[in-house]
Amino acid sequence: MAAHIATAMKPKNNNSNSNSNSNCCSNGYSSDVSNGSDNNSPSPPPSPPKPRLTPSLSQCRRRLRSKTKSFVRRENLGSGLNFRRNLRYLLLLPLLYISGLLMCVGPFSGFWGYASVPGSVYRSYENFQRLWDDIRFDNSSALQLSSVWKYKRRVKVQKPCPNSTARNHFSMYRTSIMESPGSSGYLIVDANGGLNQQRSAICNAVAVAGLLNAILVIPRFELNSVWRDPSQFGDIYDEEHFINNLKGYVNVVRELPEALMERYDQNISNIPNFRVQAWATVNYYLGVVLPILRDQGVIRIAPFANRLTMNVPSHIQLLRCITNYKALKFSLPISSLAEKLVSRMIERSSMTGGKYVSVHLRFEQDMVAFSCCVYDGGEAEKLKMDSFREQEWKGKFKRKDRVIVPALNRIEGKCPLTPVEVGLMLRGMGFDNNTSIYIASGKIYQAEKHLAPLLEMFPLLYTKESLATPDELAHFEGYSSKLAALDYTVSLFSEVFVTTQGGNFPQFLMGHRRFLFNGHSKTIKPDKRKLVVLLQDMDISWKAFKDEMGVMLAESDRKGMMVPRVKKFNRKTSIYTYPLPECACLQSSNNSTFRLTEGAKVLNSHHESTR
Repeated sequence: MAAHIATAMKPKNNNSNSNSNSNCCSNGYSSDVSNGSDNNSPSPPPSPPKPRLTPSLSQCRRRLRSKTKSFVRRENLGSGLNFRRNLRYLLLLPLLYISGLLMCVGPFSGFWGYASVPGSVYRSYENFQRLWDDIRFDNSSALQLSSVWKYKRRVKVQKPCPNSTARNHFSMYRTSIMESPGSSGYLIVDANGGLNQQRSAICNAVAVAGLLNAILVIPRFELNSVWRDPSQFGDIYDEEHFINNLKGYVNVVRELPEALMERYDQNISNIPNFRVQAWATVNYYLGVVLPILRDQGVIRIAPFANRLTMNVPSHIQLLRCITNYKALKFSLPISSLAEKLVSRMIERSSMTGGKYVSVHLRFEQDMVAFSCCVYDGGEAEKLKMDSFREQEWKGKFKRKDRVIVPALNRIEGKCPLTPVEVGLMLRGMGFDNNTSIYIASGKIYQAEKHLAPLLEMFPLLYTKESLATPDELAHFEGYSSKLAALDYTVSLFSEVFVTTQGGNFPQFLMGHRRFLFNGHSKTIKPDKRKLVVLLQDMDISWKAFKDEMGVMLAESDRKGMMVPRVKKFNRKTSIYTYPLPECACLQSSNNSTFRLTEGAKVLNSHHESTR
């Protein structure tokens, strides 16, 4: 930025005795006396000279104050003009930046004759074909699944464990914060989004109910326009288990009392909806929501995603832990089939000691379209994606303020990894073709084409559709949340979990795995900015690529064991992704509650073998 220079301009002075100013206090400022006229009329004759008088000290001070104020006014005016001038340049900088990007990696890059920026062009399949012989005949020793994770760190557990004193704490808390005995009223929330966004809303609802001493009505699920799953709480989770495991912490009921229902004509939707700001603080709930709840006896909050800050008192944070890892258990139809799928994956992984890799592959058509990334489908694929975006999002991507640069998206690591990219990465890390892989995904975009190279690298490739029979899956078809629950469970018990794109699914799963596996998420989270550059390099050798993948695996190992430093009311990370240290004390208590079903011997033995 240019430096700001303020220049004091010397004002006009018609007095012949102006030299007296310089004799006064030697202040260094010129006189600010002016005739105040800018016309061309002749000036009056000069006044006769006055005798030189030594001014008093008070006169000097008055003159100095007057001149100083005049100088400050001129300086402030200059500063304002300079600021406005510089502001114009600042506003131009983003436009220049975007223009530069468009010229370098946008549709005009070819016109300007620039070479493609490293990582901006998808050439992964070409690289796979070039390196395939090296991959097939790689004689180096394979990575053993039992020795993938080497990084260890002792997790500190708070003593005494908050869980052991939580019920007494809540009793004292209710007595201290509430003006009258009994509950404050009934809390109703509408959980929106997909499976794990709803899970977040449920955990937050329990925490808010504990904070307000409210009775929680079983959360309702909104029908999402993207997920299109009409399932309600009881279709996904075991209601009885949920209610029983929260006893002593938060009272949960299935429906409102008849008296309240009559007040609202037997329709919960008639209860006025109270809008709560995102990431609302504890003080907001106690100062704004609680008085309304006490006055009306019931409050309905919708939507409820991300409506509670992460910075809450420890006994309220504990409610999130208990809800997420103890009270929420999938319903019997889901848990029964999930148990079978895990058992079948273990059986098919006999060559690796019953251990397998799960990959959350976000390469469905809607994800590819939403990312606005360009792959190797040419103009036909571009037209297809444009049409799909218009059909699903109605002009959202055609707004004038939306700049879409596919190459930039790829450079910044925002593009979903393709199956071949996942395969190259895993083979580069040392996983051989005897490794069993479970793909957690919806319907893969152009599955036959894109899965073929991954199958060549990893023949033992499975999905829920290949593990379950058609009859077993019949009751799940058309219910995206139920299908996601199956993927969640099989991925939860894998030895290695691979995340390829952001979202609630991998964030919740990483947190759940940290909780189960002594603080380690056992997750490969690739550096996609680095990966796209390597995969575009048509001169890279297989050995050089493997070296880079080894470094990436080691970094995932280190980051998988990260535990945030949490100070009182100063949590900056999600407790659903990083549940420790607050949830650590729950790990050693009632391990049986973490099983999918009572007597799930296969799951329990697998869990014990991975600890």
